[in-house]
Amino acid sequence: MCVALIGGMDRLERQYLEEAEKFGVDLRVFTSSEARINSKIRNVDAMLIFTNKVSHQVKKQTVVAAKANSIPVFMSHSCGICTLRECLGCINTIKGRKK
Repeated sequence: MCVALIGGMDRLERQYLEEAEKFGVDLRVFTSSEARINSKIRNVDAMLIFTNKVSHQVKKQTVVAAKANSIPVFMSHSCGICTLRECLGCINTIKGRKK
């Protein structure tokens, strides 16, 4: 499964990736504004947005792109490793029910 993480802290990127690996998730991390992010997130299975670390514009842009591609979106205000762990657990649970 592939999940896009929008937001978060640059200094935690390595730990985000390590935690996602424990869940068997291919995590694509976008901690800063990206050009043409719509094309980069088009093929993910789910999207996680850490809302305290992204602008309103980036949040809106990524949510619109997710809806256009039928990608489920999960949002959390905090951006720590524990938050990522909880969100990945929820995503795995939901994806497991749909199979």
